[in-house]
Amino acid sequence: MTKVTFKIWRSNGSPGDGKFQDYETDITEGMVVLDAVHQIQAESASDLAVRWNCKAGKCGSCSAEINGRPRLMCMTRMGDMPEGKPVMIQPMKSFPVIRDLVTDVSVNFRTKKKIKKFKPRPPDAPDGTWRMAQSDIDRVQEFRKCIECFLCQDVCHVLREHNLHEEFVGPRHLVYTAALEMHPLDVEDRRGDLKDEGGIGFCNITKCCTTVCPENITITDNAIIPLKERVVDKYYDPIMRFFRIFK
Repeated sequence: MTKVTFKIWRSNGSPGDGKFQDYETDITEGMVVLDAVHQIQAESASDLAVRWNCKAGKCGSCSAEINGRPRLMCMTRMGDMPEGKPVMIQPMKSFPVIRDLVTDVSVNFRTKKKIKKFKPRPPDAPDGTWRMAQSDIDRVQEFRKCIECFLCQDVCHVLREHNLHEEFVGPRHLVYTAALEMHPLDVEDRRGDLKDEGGIGFCNITKCCTTVCPENITITDNAIIPLKERVVDKYYDPIMRFFRIFK
């Protein structure tokens, strides 16, 4: 058993309010950061607000910044923390603080509603069924692993540093769009929306979103770059634009 100091952000959500407060608690083998936070709640901070649900890395609720890195608290082991140093926990920087470690991520759900929904092509056979290649199905399965923890949104500098939530949908919603755009049955065209309302041009493919994804989705290479290529082909490729004149 080891006693560890935690510096936890405390705030009531008011502008300019908030500071780190120190807590100490005993850590035993196998504990994760969320265990420690719950222990601190039980021992010395019963009013500490923290969002969590499954404690299995599948609901995305307990997202926070641990020692400056966006992570899931339930999947961050205390044994991986620097020995002898305080553990700093703060809310995600890209979203407004409601209280303590809880942030308002509702902008993500409003953004998702604006993306054009799945629009299937007509069936291939008279019995109403479709034919699809397994490779095409496999391509979009990766994107369906997203647990909407919004860590990728948090680490994205366009949202984190510039707060351009209304101009740029962010990596999570580009993954969602890619799952639709690359689906073998979908016929909807979202390229214009990606260019304008989606602000895909803001992404400079630093791959920071891929780095923090707890589901190991290759966000940049498999979703964002292919979407950028589709937008460029339609709106900026002079040869493709020339051929469209004669269609």
